[in-house]
Amino acid sequence: MSVSGFSILVVDYVVCSVVGNYLEAMSDEEREEELDLSSPEVVTKYKSAAEIVNKALQLVLSECKPKAKIVDICEKGDSFIREQSGNMYKNVKKKIERGVAFPTCMSVNNTVCHFSPLASDETVLEEGDILKIDMGCHIDGFIAAVAHTHVLQEGPVTGRQADVIAAANTAAEVALRLVRPGRKNKDVTEAIQKVAAAYDCKIVEGVLSHQLKQFVIDGNKVVLSISNPETRVDDAEFEENEVYAIDIVTSTGEGKPKLLDEKQTTIYKRAVDKNYHLKMKASRFIFSEISQKFPIMPFTARALEEKRARLGLLECVNHDLLQPYPVLHEKPGDYVAHIKFTVLLMPNGSDRITSHPLQDLHPSKTIDDPEIKAWLALGTKTKKKGGGKKKKGKKGDKPEDSTEAEPMDESRE
Repeated sequence: MSVSGFSILVVDYVVCSVVGNYLEAMSDEEREEELDLSSPEVVTKYKSAAEIVNKALQLVLSECKPKAKIVDICEKGDSFIREQSGNMYKNVKKKIERGVAFPTCMSVNNTVCHFSPLASDETVLEEGDILKIDMGCHIDGFIAAVAHTHVLQEGPVTGRQADVIAAANTAAEVALRLVRPGRKNKDVTEAIQKVAAAYDCKIVEGVLSHQLKQFVIDGNKVVLSISNPETRVDDAEFEENEVYAIDIVTSTGEGKPKLLDEKQTTIYKRAVDKNYHLKMKASRFIFSEISQKFPIMPFTARALEEKRARLGLLECVNHDLLQPYPVLHEKPGDYVAHIKFTVLLMPNGSDRITSHPLQDLHPSKTIDDPEIKAWLALGTKTKKKGGGKKKKGKKGDKPEDSTEAEPMDESRE
């Protein structure tokens, strides 16, 4: 759910030099080589980022307890990613940028996404809350993103909460099997809507699953959550050696989230291709700080001086220097679930590198649709002549040669 800078010499120099260091220092040939998953080094960086963000998600989940402050948990997630990524590639000749690729968010109940409050916020978790955790890490600009849904309770999750989580998870499993070379993005859009409907849920409008590239979290190749006349994307075919962040958000409500309060927005991304002569001193100060600290990746306003940031960010957003990530809401009483994973389209098949096991779910709906069952029966690996080493599966997974998924329904114990 994903928007021209004050042209004083200092800011222009900072932006150009930092972005240049990341992207322009390499020749075209070097960049193509860097971006290609056929390079073992690139694959290693993606998987290293994934390992860190998966551990960060585990840490965040361990901190989720009744009366815990959301801002404290979000900050612990970001701090863990900064610390762990900072310990990598310390002794290399060429500086490797690394750190938070997307700030830790925790959106509760009918809040859909992007809730990552400022330090002054007192919002706490409560027993029975349905939590959506969203975060990302990068190593040298190679991004691993993940989102997970958890209900703050002991024992199995039942009723409509179980339905909405099972809908998101089953849709994610189907998407994993359809995001493969030769398939089209529209195939995924149609399939995930069908899965959600089977659980009497809706796919939330406005969610885009983006191709990931080095230092690009929102690539031009996208999968639309719902196709309608207002929202269109170019038809695209998935190709080998591409990377995607597959983003599935489901709701027991209408799936048409609203922006209720712009002041809740705290996550922004620098629009490096925009320019504007900022009028306010506070805006110029904040924009200069952002350009130095966060030239490319999304960031949280928590990292800025709060009072000055409130004034400066508004002017920057109004003139398209920053792209905001708004906090959106379904209606009170609706439940929303969010599953996001990063997948590498490798020559031997799809490699899902970010995930976390779900709680025990007892949804009220059963998947009987033969087409959905056929999608779930598809493998995620490409069979090669001569075989190869078999990878050890995760607990509860089927053998690697089938990688078949089961729909979550009321018959499962």
